[in-house]
Amino acid sequence: MSDDAVRQLAEAAGVLIDWEDADGQPQRVSVESLRAVLSGLGLDCDSAGQCADSLARLRADTAETCRVVDAGTPLTGFEGPARLILESGSVIDVRPGSPVQAIGYHRLEHRGGEIELIVAPPRGAALDAGERLWGTAVQLYSLRGDGAIGDFAALADFAGEAARAGADALMLSPVHALFTADPGRYSPYSPSSRRFLNPWYAPVDAPDPGGDLIDWPSAVDARMAALRREFAKPDPAFDQYRAEAGDDLRRHALFEALFTHFGKRGWQDWPATYHDPDGDAVTAFAREHEAEIDFHLYAQWRAETALARAAEAAGAMRIGLVTDIAVGIDVGGSHAWTAGDELMLGIGIGAPPDAFQAAGQNWGITSFSPVALKAKHYRPFIDLLRSAMAHAGGIRIDHALGLRRLWVVPNGASPLDGAYLRQPEDALLRLIALESARAKAIVIGEDLGVVPPGLREALTDRGILGMRVLPFERTKDGGFVAAADYDADVVAMTSTHDLAPVAGWWRGTDLQWRADLAGKEPDLEGRATEREAFWRAATDGGVADGALPDTPDPAVDAAAAFVAATPAALAIVPVEDLLGLDQAPNLPGTVDEHPNWRRRLPAPAADLFARLDVAARIDRIKKERRR
Repeated sequence: MSDDAVRQLAEAAGVLIDWEDADGQPQRVSVESLRAVLSGLGLDCDSAGQCADSLARLRADTAETCRVVDAGTPLTGFEGPARLILESGSVIDVRPGSPVQAIGYHRLEHRGGEIELIVAPPRGAALDAGERLWGTAVQLYSLRGDGAIGDFAALADFAGEAARAGADALMLSPVHALFTADPGRYSPYSPSSRRFLNPWYAPVDAPDPGGDLIDWPSAVDARMAALRREFAKPDPAFDQYRAEAGDDLRRHALFEALFTHFGKRGWQDWPATYHDPDGDAVTAFAREHEAEIDFHLYAQWRAETALARAAEAAGAMRIGLVTDIAVGIDVGGSHAWTAGDELMLGIGIGAPPDAFQAAGQNWGITSFSPVALKAKHYRPFIDLLRSAMAHAGGIRIDHALGLRRLWVVPNGASPLDGAYLRQPEDALLRLIALESARAKAIVIGEDLGVVPPGLREALTDRGILGMRVLPFERTKDGGFVAAADYDADVVAMTSTHDLAPVAGWWRGTDLQWRADLAGKEPDLEGRATEREAFWRAATDGGVADGALPDTPDPAVDAAAAFVAATPAALAIVPVEDLLGLDQAPNLPGTVDEHPNWRRRLPAPAADLFARLDVAARIDRIKKERRR
């Protein structure tokens, strides 16, 4: 068959045949890899006839039935007079070329049919010009409270203490639903569903065995047993919640009941008759296990009401809680089972080869199908945004580069055989602006890594704050970008959950971990050069003085003051850096080799904020932010 037919189909599907690697070198995806990617997307391409059929189906699936535009955009694409039915129910007579100013979700009826017309503001919710706010970030599970893991009650305590200390924001890692009956899968970035909450965080009266690391299976078993004891007691408030639960939530609870029943890795391992959520076997199961389904509704209710209370505790902050949207989901989870037609089930997402990962990366998760998003009028993406903003003053979008393109890897293939897949960037950015403005929630985009040209500018134009992380902000000669040279429309951070805190970076803790895993000596000499470069930048910026310190505490103080001294609209100093801890929450590229997502903070929130060193660091941050 002709390779041209494959390439034509790939271009129509949004697969980038030509791209540039991390070194700026041009690359071309082979026809064999294109075939694999297209097949993973459900587009048959083994012959010229299959390519033609797939292309026709693709065009039919992407025929315009929904348009997402900016306010003031002239209406086009129809003839003669038409009616615009606004979200409010009002009706406006319009003609071709008429501009639409009304923000919202409308319907355009014309002679040739109708189109859903979504009209977005130019930007989403934004901080006031010149505001220089600050906040911290915390791993929810790490909080000390009742039980072996932090929960939403512990988050409320922490948020209250942070607010009293003057913080404007509290960033979290995702609190998405994981696999409730499989506590061995506790990474917050591999959720079962991003629409619903992790019930492990519902507050319960559970024992705390102590220790610095979480034993997830033991902790979860204790918490779920406590939840079941509570569920056995009548509660009129839950009865009302259950009566008002929507279909999507009920189907998620049904998945949880089935997953608990079968105890498999994912729904693909269940008996085939249970793969269809609308099939007879599932219908019979739901009828016979109504109480178990109600329990999982109860768990969601307990989690949601507790998160709402944590948001209230953060209400004194200028921003409040900032929740996190993971870039993808596990294909064996709730979303894939209940609404698999929204996803790329034959595709994983990851990253192409680069200097750090020569073999590329496949993160073992997938995400929305661009074709399905258009066909479904972007409703899955809108629902995701709304769920993330429900109890938050802001959201962080993980891997915001994926708003433009995702590196997709066919199931069973190497990341080397992947390709970039274009996303409906303009529509997604407009929807983010619309939902952000409605929820009055700021948006932060994780724009780290190999950023496509123009993407950061596009995010900024929509009011999305980028991220500037201190260790990554370097000059061409290896120095550190001066604090005064940071952008204003960004969040400046000392570190992230994937990096060693400043104290660990200073000591080379991260280097030692990597060296031990690789069986080689750490590059301590290179880190010494980096320490000198940072201290020079901190001294030049007026946030440090004296000789290069031997111990990390002065460097932690300087780093916190450094990001606070930037023009960034928001400075974030994660709790590990407020406390001067030296171990990272997560070491990317590892599963069992490092205690990822298991470390606990040394004390309850009130004790942490009462520490003299923490109070001094916070005072310094506030002083720099007021300059």
